Amino acid sequence: MRAGELRLAKTSASLRFVWSWPDVNVTSLNPAMVIVSREPDGRWYVTFTIDTAEPDLLPEAGNAVGVDLGVKDFAVTSDGERFTNPWHLERNARNLARYQRRMARCQRGSANRVKAKAKVASAHRKVRNARRDFLHRASTRLVRSASTIVIEDLAVKNMVRNRHLARVISDCGWGEFRRQLEYKCERVGRELIVVDRWYPSSKTCSACGHLLAELSLSTRHWTCPSCGSRHDRDINAAKNILAAGLAVSACGADVRHSGSSRMRSAVKQEPRPVTAGIPVLQGGE
Repeated sequence: MRAGELRLAKTSASLRFVWSWPDVNVTSLNPAMVIVSREPDGRWYVTFTIDTAEPDLLPEAGNAVGVDLGVKDFAVTSDGERFTNPWHLERNARNLARYQRRMARCQRGSANRVKAKAKVASAHRKVRNARRDFLHRASTRLVRSASTIVIEDLAVKNMVRNRHLARVISDCGWGEFRRQLEYKCERVGRELIVVDRWYPSSKTCSACGHLLAELSLSTRHWTCPSCGSRHDRDINAAKNILAAGLAVSACGADVRHSGSSRMRSAVKQEPRPVTAGIPVLQGGE
């Protein structure tokens, strides 16, 4: 690719393509590597790498925010902001099922089956692109609004083993959301803190620290029996995640600092139990 023209081996003329960034002059680019790929729906894509300068660091926002990821609401912050789950796959499940039934009725190896297969792939592409666009918008909004972001270390691969919730959890894209937060925070100088996945953020009162013995998933609001505070389940969890992340940050674990690509695995830190009475010395000490 030179001077804005794309040429492949054994082609006499340059190939036409659609440029996705109107603010960037394609004729001024000198790519180091070009990859041409074809998607299952028949579309061709050209991907290339170029050398660019490091992006400017964002100014300090002066605040920290905890993020609780969920299904009903994709994300709820400790400030009370909610990111509504767009349900991309669920909204298009009926059309996808119809296209797949049409493909199943076609004879294998026929031209109609090839067309039906491309239709199914095109429907999946639209869902994938819509989900990716939503995740980019949400992650960018968080990175721009907060200097420190605290999230949970969710075991997404283990969660999708639940056959009742696998499709819903996969549609959320929590793993991709965390990946985007990691590289965006590192790029612009933000701090990303990941707290332990076993931390009981939903069952802990963010006002007094009281821990409930049980809290069902259907309970969206609850009152603390110790201090009487009324909690929204998601906002309370986000506040606890923020508090746990700031506490862990002080001891240097589970923190991704700007300019560092390393992530230290956290170990849940619990206070040691206190036994009543006077300890007895053993072995004549």
